[in-house]
Amino acid sequence: MLIDKNSKLWNYLDEHIKGLLEDGEALLDDVKTHEKNISDYSYLVFPFSKAYEGFLKKLFLDLKLIDKGQFFGDEIRIGKVLNPSFKHERESVYARIPRRIPGRDLSEHLWTVWKNARNLVFHYYPHNFRKLSLREAENLVNDIVEVMHEAVELVG
Repeated sequence: MLIDKNSKLWNYLDEHIKGLLEDGEALLDDVKTHEKNISDYSYLVFPFSKAYEGFLKKLFLDLKLIDKGQFFGDEIRIGKVLNPSFKHERESVYARIPRRIPGRDLSEHLWTVWKNARNLVFHYYPHNFRKLSLREAENLVNDIVEVMHEAVELVG
């Protein structure tokens, strides 16, 4: 189990996010039990990446960085509001996180994991086609779980 079911993180998560994480763990267990010759293990990252998006929306709502309309709506793009290059200060979650959690570089860590474990995994770039080895996929999954733990600990 990647996340202890007695942890602060597990208790913070809603049931939908927990379900995605459990699905991801089942996929990881399956690939280790039934060795396969697969050229790209990106699929192992997907449930964790999706859970991470849900986690970030919940975190941003709880920190009052987004409102309920944005949380439940279809318009908010985590990759946009978390991107350090996004220049709209009022809408930039990246710029506002340090005001809620001073003294930490949580914004950068959340963004780096988002970029590496979601954007670079699930977007197709013909000039930079990326396949993940099993080890790379596991490392990205661990990065997601680690940053979620970090955020929950810092938020309190």
